[in-house]
Formats: sequence, structure tokens, C-alpha cells
Amino acid sequence: MKQRSLLFALPLLVFIAVAVFLLNSLGKNTQELPSALVGKPLPIFKLYGLLDAQQEITDKQLLGKPAMINIWATWCPSCLVEHPVLNQLAKEGVHIIGINYKDNRELAVQYLTARGNPFAISVFDDQGLLGFDLGVYGAPETFMIDAQGVIRERFVGVLTETVWREKLGPLYNQLLNEAGVKP
Repeated sequence: MKQRSLLFALPLLVFIAVAVFLLNSLGKNTQELPSALVGKPLPIFKLYGLLDAQQEITDKQLLGKPAMINIWATWCPSCLVEHPVLNQLAKEGVHIIGINYKDNRELAVQYLTARGNPFAISVFDDQGLLGFDLGVYGAPETFMIDAQGVIRERFVGVLTETVWREKLGPLYNQLLNEAGVKP
């Protein structure tokens, strides 16, 4: 008799456990994924440039001034949405590094040619190795680094004017001030 009662109670216990898990998740911002790399230096890497397949690019070349690192791909519809914002930020002087993630080089070059190239440096990460080291879930993702290459913020999702104005822009200006660079 006890086994039968336990058998009937099991679905109720599972339901309660799932309900507690879902209630605990309410109100959490899904675009703010924790990153073990915030506060740590960029991963060491050596990859090639997107626009120049012979140009080696290393983590050391990204040092010296604060930057926004944008993970993007031609297969990413959200990247297409944020691209005009990136172009505008580049026109305003924001130092943007693009990491073309798990993509086709020819398509990526055509994409930038047709839509404008906001990237001061374009890294080609066709195998996703740097993306893996950064903990990238997919594109688009944006990282803010200081002049020493320390990751200060990670943002997952479409970079909009609002996100820039309210979150990443103030941080970028703070990083410029810390580095002694005028915005």
C-alpha cells in the first residue's frame, strides 16, 4: 500500500520541483549570462585577419586602448539587425574589434563590403576556437575590454542604441577615462 501511495505522489513531487525551479528563474535577465572571464585577461590567441588571410592577429594586438569586441556572423539574423548600430558607433570613434565566428570568409567579406565595415580589426575565427575560449554561446555577443585587455563586461544579444546608451557606452567612457583617453 505504501508503494502505491508513493507512486501516486511522485508526479506531484516532480511538478513541485519544476514549479520551484521556474519560479526561481522569474525576473532574471537572460541577456546577462555569467562569464567566468569578467575581470580576467583576454584568452591568448593567434588567428588570421578576415579581410587579409595572410595577416596574423594575436591577443597582444588588441591591447593599448579600450575596445568593444563584437562576435558576429553572416548566418546570424540578429547580427544584421545590430550592424547599423555598430557602423554608427564606429563613426563616433568607438574602437570596435570584430570576431567573425564560425563563418565563411568570402560571405563575411561580401557582408562587410555591402553593409559597411565598423571594425578597426577583423579576426576570422572560422573554427570557433577563440569563441570557445571566450565562452561564446552564439552570435551576437559583445565584450568590453580595458586598455590592458582585461574583460570588463559581457553582453549577449543584439546591441541596440538603448543598450549602448544605458549600459555599454557609459562603461566604454569609463574605460577611456581610466586609460587617460578623451572620448
